[in-house]
Amino acid sequence: MALEHEPQGALVQITVMSQNLGRGGWKHTDGAIEDRWPQLAAAINAVRPDILLGQEAEGWSADGHARLTRAEYDLDMDGLLAPSPSGLGPVTLYRRDTMGRRTYLNHDFSAHETHHGFEAVGWNLPCLPAPLVAGSVHLTPYDPVRAASEVSFMGSRVHRTGGGFAILGGDFNFPPVAGPEPAYERMRPYNRGSRLIVIDPENPGPPAPDRSVAWRIAAKGFTDVSWHLYKESGDVNLLTRTGRDDRIDWILVSDPLVPCITDYGVSDTGSDHRGIWVKLDLTKISTTSDAWSYR
Repeated sequence: MALEHEPQGALVQITVMSQNLGRGGWKHTDGAIEDRWPQLAAAINAVRPDILLGQEAEGWSADGHARLTRAEYDLDMDGLLAPSPSGLGPVTLYRRDTMGRRTYLNHDFSAHETHHGFEAVGWNLPCLPAPLVAGSVHLTPYDPVRAASEVSFMGSRVHRTGGGFAILGGDFNFPPVAGPEPAYERMRPYNRGSRLIVIDPENPGPPAPDRSVAWRIAAKGFTDVSWHLYKESGDVNLLTRTGRDDRIDWILVSDPLVPCITDYGVSDTGSDHRGIWVKLDLTKISTTSDAWSYR
């Protein structure tokens, strides 16, 4: 779906943030319901992303999209909800005064191929020779084989426009491409059964993370921003866990955008997942023409 593009002049630097909202920003404790959205909004506004990739936007379409509308107002961003089989679907919000109007929107086949849903959103930026496309990721937590299939689908869908400039961010629910071992002692049994390499229970050996989901999307030409910067700097803070027991939230960029990575950070937002963000300087792209020579 294409809409009119509004040129944005010399925009060259953008900030992309990913945040699992935690059941829509509402906390259910002993029958009481706590609205955590104001705390989430304050933390997001402190980063001031140009693109926000959110997960678990539960209930955001209810009552005439009341919660989505509140988020748009509080963040001064436009938002899009992806169709979600689970009801815990992703949301993409973007800042129109920096990104311009969206020029691409595609959630074809996502209801059949994903557990939580998926949507690719794109913008035409004057500093890029092809659209920049982003997608909010929330993979099934139950099975690495199914999750690898989902992330393979998502990697293909954000490349559907053919330009090669793509970003994926979200709750991947599985161990990252490399890095420290998970905190096994904090891992709940249902996560151990999904996130670790399966071993013979009658002849157990040491636990090991199953990194196949991360390796699958890396094979599609995507780089884990925090791991990339860690290899350059050795700063272990870049590998801070985002969930209870592991770094399961990632921002990935396609190969032509890797030189554009300038900074990465982790934010404590009050959700059960920390927020993560990356800054990109788009003047540093590795190509000045279409990233692919074929379709």
